[in-house]
Amino acid sequence: MNTPAPRIAIIGAGPGGLTCARILQRQGIPVTVHDLDASRTSRHQGGTLDMHPGTGQHALRAAGLWDAFTALSRPEGEQMRLVSRDGRVLIDAVPAQDGQGKPEIDRGQLRDLLLDSLEPGTVRWGHQLTHAEPLGEGTHRLHFADGSTADADLVVGADGAWSKVRRLVSDATPVYTGVTFVETGLDDADHRHPERAALTGNGTMMALDNNQGIIAQRNSGGHIRVYIGMRTDEDWYQRRNLDLNDNQAVREALLKEFTGWGDDLLGFITDTDTGYTNRPLHALPVPHIWPHTPGVTLLGDAAHLMSPFSGMGANLAMRDGADLAAALIEHPSTDDAITAYEDILFPRSSEAAEGAAEGINSAFAPDSATQALAHMTRNH
Repeated sequence: MNTPAPRIAIIGAGPGGLTCARILQRQGIPVTVHDLDASRTSRHQGGTLDMHPGTGQHALRAAGLWDAFTALSRPEGEQMRLVSRDGRVLIDAVPAQDGQGKPEIDRGQLRDLLLDSLEPGTVRWGHQLTHAEPLGEGTHRLHFADGSTADADLVVGADGAWSKVRRLVSDATPVYTGVTFVETGLDDADHRHPERAALTGNGTMMALDNNQGIIAQRNSGGHIRVYIGMRTDEDWYQRRNLDLNDNQAVREALLKEFTGWGDDLLGFITDTDTGYTNRPLHALPVPHIWPHTPGVTLLGDAAHLMSPFSGMGANLAMRDGADLAAALIEHPSTDDAITAYEDILFPRSSEAAEGAAEGINSAFAPDSATQALAHMTRNH
C-alpha cells in the first residue's frame, strides 16, 4: 500500500519558501504556500540583492532557474564605492565581468521569477497565520485570520523576522541591534538626480563615519534606494516628538543628525521622491537553535534573522529552502529530513549571524570610516 504524501505547508512566500516549493514540485512532491499578502503585487518587495555562488546561485541552479535569472540580473551592480563624509570617492571597486561574481537582481524580480515557476494555485494569498495548533504525531492545524484552517504534516516557517511558526520551536525574539535605517529613494535618478546617480555608480555607494552612514543602492528602472543609518535609540523619533509622516520634519531632523557631512551626500537626504520609512534593524540571538520538533522547521529570517551587513539574508534563505527540499526528497521520513536539514542549518546560520553582528558593529562604530577603508582595501 502506498503511503500518502505528507501535507507540506510553507508559511511565507519569500525567496526561501518559494525556492523550497519550486524544488519540491520539480520532483512531483505536492506543497502549498500560505502568505499574508492579499496578492503578489500588494506590497513592494524592497531593494536589490546580490546572489552569492554557494548560496543563492546554488539554490537557483537547484531550482532550474539559473538561465532565467541571468537574463534578469545586473552583473555591473556589484560595483562597490566607499566615500568619505565630505563626498570624496576613496575606493571604487568595479567587478570583473567574467560571470564568476555575485550579480544583482531586484527583490521583486527575483520573487516574480520564483512565483512564475510554481504550479498555478500553489500560493494561497491572504492567508495570514494566527497560530498553529498541535494535533499530535507532528501534525498541526493552521489557523488563518480569515477564519479558514488547514492541516499539515510539515509546517515550514518561512515567515520572516516576526515568525508565528517560530513559537512552536523557540521562545527567542528579535532584539534591536542599536542601528536604525531611514529608507528613502530617488526615481529616474540619472535624469532627475544626475549628481546623486553619478556618485552612486552602477552598484552600491557607502559613506560610513562615527556611528552614522549613508548608503545608496542602484536598483533597476533608474531607481536608487537610499538608507540613512544611525546608531541610536529605537525610539529616537519619539524623543524628538517627530512625526514620521511629516516629510519636512524628518528631513530637518536627519540633516541636523548629519551636520558636517558634505553637500553631495546630504543631497541623498533632501532629494527624496519617496518620503521616509523608519526601519530599526533587529537580529535573533546567536546561536539560534531549537530542539528537534516533529512536523516543524524554520528557514530564512524566521530561523536566523541578522543585520543586512552580512549581505547574506536572502542568499541563506534560498540555500535553506534548497537544502530542506533536498532533505525531503532524499529521506522517506519527514522526521529524518528535518533532522538532516537542521544539522546543516544550525552551524551555517550561526557562523553567518556572527559575521553579520561583527559587520554592523564595525560599520556603525566611532572609527567606522577607518574600519571600512581597511576592510575594502584588504578585499579589493
